[in-house]
Amino acid sequence: MGQLFYKSKPVIGLDVSLTGIKVMSIDAAQLHVLGYGSVDLDPAAIQKSLDNPDDTYLSDNIASLLKDHIIGNLGSNYAVIGVPTGRTFSRTFTLPAKESAHVKSALEIEVEQYIPIPMSSLYVDYQIIEHTKDTLTIAMTAVPKVLVDACTKAAENANLVPVMVVPSIDAVARVLELTEQGNLSTLIIDVGPATTDIAVLEGGAIRVTGSVGIGGNTFTLDIANKLDITLESAHQFKVINGLTLSPRQAKITHALKPSLERIISESKKVIRYYNERLNQERKIEQVLIVGGGSNVPGLGDYFTNALVMPARVASPWQQLNFGKLKEPSKQFRPRYISVAGLASVAREEVLS
Repeated sequence: MGQLFYKSKPVIGLDVSLTGIKVMSIDAAQLHVLGYGSVDLDPAAIQKSLDNPDDTYLSDNIASLLKDHIIGNLGSNYAVIGVPTGRTFSRTFTLPAKESAHVKSALEIEVEQYIPIPMSSLYVDYQIIEHTKDTLTIAMTAVPKVLVDACTKAAENANLVPVMVVPSIDAVARVLELTEQGNLSTLIIDVGPATTDIAVLEGGAIRVTGSVGIGGNTFTLDIANKLDITLESAHQFKVINGLTLSPRQAKITHALKPSLERIISESKKVIRYYNERLNQERKIEQVLIVGGGSNVPGLGDYFTNALVMPARVASPWQQLNFGKLKEPSKQFRPRYISVAGLASVAREEVLS
């Protein structure tokens, strides 16, 4: 079936987060956007829907998005679905090469030791990403079955055909590989509206992930509470002044510091795992900050100083050609990085 539909139809990306849904269709050969759209969600309602495949909130909103909120033309109903990274588990581990026949047993042990959900309640996939004469390096991803089932059922109820499900951070990594020196060992910090996902990308694979419940909306609330101003004014201070030199710099930095330090702390945990368990010789070479909550001036410098390695806010959008379509506003453009990665999945990956 896959080979037949690919002759006439591309895949589309469908990104499901705790604050919204995004969809995009891309001509991957030219990175030309054919169509896209998004809708915001109620966090409590989507959380309930993701925990219950029979709840219709997610499918109703996917249907509404496809019917009323598309700019351009998607041209397909075959969907690669991105699910919230914070509800998934990605780890990399090594085995002696002589144990290659026992990878599945090793996966079970890894799940038992490091994942707080029983194997029977997870979909687990893996890939051997390095194979030397002495060792195997295995990248494992585990996702709760209820989450995958809820997303695929909702997509099917909205007349989409799910062909792949991946953590959204994998889709982000795909775009950064294409546009931002993704050949380097990279720490990705994806600041969404409500959560920040952190991952190490090396050799085309996500090696380890982490997540913290802090995002761009948290930053706005921090500023509003500390400076005793409205949310609208706090948002303006965040995106115009941020952490850069200004009369308000000290107050804004003081307001954001507790949340930023939580992100820094989780980043250091991810780095430590990578350095100690995976790669004692090769160090992380760059930090790329992405996502809708990354629009804080001075954020790159802050992370550079805190992590003592070069960090910058990545801007892969110059590679995407929207043609005659109305582009997302500059403020909202970073929201689409994960769905762009989903939409650019190669047919070989779906068919493998």
